[in-house]
Amino acid sequence: MQARTLGGSGLEVSAIGLGCMGLTYAYGPATDHDTAIAFLRAAVERGVTFFDTAEVYGPYTNEALVGEALAPFRGWVVIATKFGFRIDAEGRQAGLDSRPAHIREVAEASLRRLGVDALDLFYQHRVDPEVPIEEVAGAVRDLIRAGKVRHFGMSEAGVQTIRRAHAVQPVTALQCEYSLWWREPETELLPALEELGIGLVAYSPLGRGMLTGKIDARTQFASDDFRNQLPRFTPEARRANQVFVDLIGSLAARRHITQAQLALGWLLAQKPWIVPIPGTTKLGRLEENLGAAAVALTPAELGEIDAAAAGIKLEGARYPESLSRMLGR
Repeated sequence: MQARTLGGSGLEVSAIGLGCMGLTYAYGPATDHDTAIAFLRAAVERGVTFFDTAEVYGPYTNEALVGEALAPFRGWVVIATKFGFRIDAEGRQAGLDSRPAHIREVAEASLRRLGVDALDLFYQHRVDPEVPIEEVAGAVRDLIRAGKVRHFGMSEAGVQTIRRAHAVQPVTALQCEYSLWWREPETELLPALEELGIGLVAYSPLGRGMLTGKIDARTQFASDDFRNQLPRFTPEARRANQVFVDLIGSLAARRHITQAQLALGWLLAQKPWIVPIPGTTKLGRLEENLGAAAVALTPAELGEIDAAAAGIKLEGARYPESLSRMLGR
């Protein structure tokens, strides 16, 4: 597995990381504990050194799982986790909370659950409009000075907010959705990140599974699958967007690679400081995704993909309005 450096920070990670959320949260029933442990360790054996988790995935259970599975590889792997939500006594998200005191509490709890001395990459999960971003960045700066955090990250933040935070504590990575399925970051975000020397960690790089070609209008999701809430995943939207999925399939077939590999290969070709973190719970899918690191698309192929995709308008918002309000502040 090749390595990439996130921006100008010097944080080196595998070119393709692993989003761990689906092991315990959002996409149906949680994976059996022993199976999940074996899966995460198999990922390390196949070259993955970058793992993404968060306190709200579960909540709490995902961090504990990742910490247990990766304990034999401390010092070798990089674990990213997140703060920024309030979680009530029933384990439900109860709004945003990036008050400095809360950030410190979350950091201490995440350190315990992950079983590490320092958090490698600590993201603000969503921007809290009630707390000045300078106070947030200052709190993380203090944790870095105390040796409890190594790198500061942000997730789904707007350009001006990133600039303000970066002026207080350099931001190592910005996590946001980016894929052939969602290219809005190209307009303002990517140029700003390049200017500031901040890496991009791309979540949902396979369009929450749609770009793999394994989902269509007839697909039935589990009752607790997060995609049931997303406008882009209504049966009508999936039916309308099938033409885009078919396009990816035809381009991949000509290249003798899978649709997932083409989508990830395209993403890796955009910038050398972009690291996708596709999530899966299946070893075969993991190996397929990691195979994209060896896909070297030519400029002509990239141009053809861009030209073909530009002619197709995708249907459905990526989030419902209630969640969209927390994006790009």
